[in-house]
Parts: sequence; structure tokens; C-alpha cells
Amino acid sequence: MTRSLRALPKAHLHLHFTGSMRITTLRELADKHGLRLPAALLQDWPPRLRATDERGWFRFQRLYDTARACVRDESDMRRIVREAAEDDAAEGSGWLEIQVDPTSYAPFVGGITPAIEIVLDEARAASRETGAQVAVVVAASRTRHPLDARTLARLAGQYAGDGAGTVVGFGLSNDERRGDTAEFGKAFQIAAKAGLASVPHAGELLGPSHVRDALDHLTPDRLGHGVRAAEDPAVLDTLVRRGVTLEVCPASNVALGVYDELSQVPLRQLVEAGASIALGADDPLLFGSRLLAQYESARDDHGLSDEELAALARSSIRGSQAPESVRTRLLADVDAWLASPQKI
Repeated sequence: MTRSLRALPKAHLHLHFTGSMRITTLRELADKHGLRLPAALLQDWPPRLRATDERGWFRFQRLYDTARACVRDESDMRRIVREAAEDDAAEGSGWLEIQVDPTSYAPFVGGITPAIEIVLDEARAASRETGAQVAVVVAASRTRHPLDARTLARLAGQYAGDGAGTVVGFGLSNDERRGDTAEFGKAFQIAAKAGLASVPHAGELLGPSHVRDALDHLTPDRLGHGVRAAEDPAVLDTLVRRGVTLEVCPASNVALGVYDELSQVPLRQLVEAGASIALGADDPLLFGSRLLAQYESARDDHGLSDEELAALARSSIRGSQAPESVRTRLLADVDAWLASPQKI
């Protein structure tokens, strides 16, 4: 006997803008702009990926770039934000932090400032109308120069806030094997001075040493992924002691070849070590599953009880940048979910 995981209130802290797209939306945007999609995004979707080597990452990135190229005007951008909010609300997420690098869309809307303002404006509208509150994380790319990251950090700081429709965090994404983590430290200092949370990616494609680098140079409040910390008890202990939330994305871990099966993701090990965990979908467009499926995997592949699943949901809420009033409401709703009768 179990409770509905769709009804479990939760926060979603690891969702990329382009990667959040519905596959049907991508296909419609491609038709709209007269662009051709590869078979992996048509009849062979979801694609078979493995990004643990250079060739595999190149294929993953090429598909991602293909999808990104289909987003070519303001209405496209607004649609992605709106549908992400709708999909999250339908799966029980009351707070979403969607991650975007405005650089990618700037050429189509007049610059990085209009790009981020479009996303924020639609986030405010979607928050009023969908049932999910939507905030934004601005993310720099490891494949670009660290000075570009500083520019984005300053831009993000101009829109810093603590509620829906504001920028609440600053991230660093793309291939962990690119760039020198330490060289991005200044950008994160700029973001921190503006009151933004530090939420870089680390510890998925690379092991615990890269988690340590992020801890040393980027002072994270959360880590995108971080699952490879399970391979080094000292690093994992540091994460637990510092209260760094891990945005664990099981579907990504398996799709990119970090683990062969969902049951191999070290979720229970992280839970039992006392780590703060927020499950995330990362890039549903390429991985084929959204937030609810990550909770279902926690139940089905790792044997987490409803009490443990409720604890995961609470951890996601506490690890978020949601205002205290939103956190309090969502945490109370989790308690109510756990107090509800089980279903056969």
C-alpha cells in the first residue's frame, strides 16, 4: 500500500530551460521555423546516449544544440517557461527553479538582458496561473571564458530576489571536463554579493575530486548532481557537514552512462549518509522522463518508504530558495500527504 507520488508536494531544483521542453513542443517549433530534426528526436526518441567519453558527449551536445536552435523568438521562450510550470504543477511541484543561460537566445531577442527579462516575465505569469511558483537560476557555461561568466553573474545580480519571477541562484553547467573550476570563482563571488545561491554542476561525469574542487572554489549551497561524492567518504562527509544539497538526477546519470541501471544510482547511500537531496529531472527532452519519474525510481528501484520519500520532498523544499512562507506551506502539505491514508 502506497500513496500517490504525484500528490506528494515537492520542489524541483534541477531543470534546464531547453531541456525542459516537451518533445511535441520541440517538433512543433522545428516545423514553425523550417528546421529539420534528426531521427533521435523523432521516431527514435528518447535518444540512446552515453556521454562518459568525448564522442558520446559530442553526440549529446549536438542533440542539445539542435533543440536550442529551434528556440528563435520571444513566443518560443515564453512557451517553454509556461509548459515547464504546467508540467511541474501536474507532478506535485509547488516550486520550480528553472536554469537558463540567456546567451544562447540573445541573438533572437535583442541581447542577454531582453532574454532574461522574457524568462522572468513569463515566470511571474506562470506562477500566477499554473499552481507552480517559478524562479530562475542563471547559469554560465564551462565551455565559455570565465569572463563571460562574470558578465552573466552581474546580469543575474540585477534581477536577484527571493520569490517567483526573480533570479535566485547562479550556476555553472555543461561538460565538467571543460574549463578550470577555480577560474570561475570570481563569477560566483559576484553572484554571492548580490545574494544569489551558488548552484554549480559537479560530480556526475567526474568523480569526487571535482566535487572537492567545487567546494573549494565555488562555495556551493547546492551541487548539480554530486552523486559521485559517494565514492569518497571524506568528500561526502564534507558535503553533509556543510549542508550542501545534492540535486540528484537519476535519469541523467543513467542516460549519460554514469551508471548502467537506475538501481545503481547511490541514492540510498547518500540518504543514509545524511546528505540533503533534491531529486531533479535535468533534461526531460533528452532523457525521456520528468520529475515524478525520479520519485518513482526512488520507490521502485531503491525501496524508499513513503516516510523516506516524504523526507526527500522536504529536503528539496528546504534546499530551495523559495520564500519562507512558501517553504512553510509546502512542508505542511508534505506532512498532510504523509498523514493521508495509503492506497492499495
